[in-house]
Amino acid sequence: MAKKKRIWVILLLVLLLLAAPGETAYAMNTVDNHYTYDYWGVVAKSIPAFELAYTIDEECTDVALSGVDDVATGGNRIFLIDTTESRMNVYDADFQFVTSVKLLRNEEKKIVLDEDGNQVMLTNPEGVWFHESENEIFIADTGAERIVVLDGDDYYLKRIITRPENMVGVTQFRPSKIAVDNANKIYFVVQSGYEGIVELNQSGTFSRYFGVNKPVVNLWDYFWKKMSSSEQKSKMAKTYAPAFNNLAIDADGFVYATTIDTAAQEQAFRLNPKGENVLRQEGYWPVFGDLRVENSFIDVAINDYGVYALLDQSTGRIFLYDFDGELISIFGKNGDLNGDFRSPSAIAWFGNKLIATDKSLRCAYVYEMTEFGRAALGATECYYNGEWEKSAELSREALRLNANYDLAYIGIGKYYLMQDDFENAMYYFELGNDRTFYSKAYNGSRSLWIQNNFVLILVVILIAAALLVYSEIRYYRKKG
Repeated sequence: MAKKKRIWVILLLVLLLLAAPGETAYAMNTVDNHYTYDYWGVVAKSIPAFELAYTIDEECTDVALSGVDDVATGGNRIFLIDTTESRMNVYDADFQFVTSVKLLRNEEKKIVLDEDGNQVMLTNPEGVWFHESENEIFIADTGAERIVVLDGDDYYLKRIITRPENMVGVTQFRPSKIAVDNANKIYFVVQSGYEGIVELNQSGTFSRYFGVNKPVVNLWDYFWKKMSSSEQKSKMAKTYAPAFNNLAIDADGFVYATTIDTAAQEQAFRLNPKGENVLRQEGYWPVFGDLRVENSFIDVAINDYGVYALLDQSTGRIFLYDFDGELISIFGKNGDLNGDFRSPSAIAWFGNKLIATDKSLRCAYVYEMTEFGRAALGATECYYNGEWEKSAELSREALRLNANYDLAYIGIGKYYLMQDDFENAMYYFELGNDRTFYSKAYNGSRSLWIQNNFVLILVVILIAAALLVYSEIRYYRKKG
């Protein structure tokens, strides 16, 4: 009898263990859905902020498509780079194929020839950028170790930038991903280049290496280097700065960058003119993607009101953050279903749409905002532009659609805080678990209470002082 009881107890325990998923299993099982993380690091299910609306693939392209390695948008067009075919394919706002560029032509539409009389063509390009202010397309022509600049309308060759004579350092001139700011400064990354992002002047001359990417400090190695002699140090392996792998530029001219180097302390960057990382980290958690899965950010895209999207190569997820580094949404995954990724490669904003590409599937996914996405990102845009009341209204709409969206509570709380309505501000900050802003609202409430009750406080202090003086006088009289 006792033996049967033990068997039943063991079976019951096994069933309980199987039925109770752990934290990691719970997080991994939600990748099919859109979600965020709350203050406690628990997965908070969310309704979609974006949904797949269209797929650009070989079926809507008039040339062979062997891969999609980079994407850029501008001038109401989409530019896709196919490294294997050495092409830049262009699509219009309706995602219809416009043209493909491989052979480079001059303004008269004639094929450009080099000094030896050979046709000049793209050679395994890896990156593209549309420079709005100058109406130019910059292509990182990696295989030919150069930058090709095309006219933004007719795609004819305007100039070629090769390695400048004044370029210092050991970094090869092999542009991989490229961006240009409003001051016409050219930035590009070289894969595995540890000296930083290369910055060129508009003329193509070398300016500097840009960006500080700090490696993780190994305390054991640090200890031994401190204890070692100069001769021993010279024989030790050197620690190099982790390499950047992609970049983009926001409307204010700040360079956003990513790295997939596991030796880096940070994976996402917003670099100021000094090359320092000034990415804001005001959310519950630092900007590093999933809390339970190691991420490898392959690209970053920024829109006009500071919302940036990070594309993760290892999981196929897209992470949306606002300007303050607060998590808006997580969606997408690697898999075999329609809309899943296999080898995510690049991401870009196209107005209020997101375009994410996949190298292996040879396609670009076009995502459109849902009703919730329009409310959530609309609130963020209004707050960024100083339209506080409208931002609060849209935050309420986002809450109506998704009660798990903590950022909406915080947005409403910020509106009340700016109206000096500290009680309501504290209420919403408590609902959103924003302890920093709750403290600000509490301090404001306390200061306002003191201001409104100053006379009463002063009277109490005077009465207390008078009682103290009176008690001292009585004491000395009795003593005398």
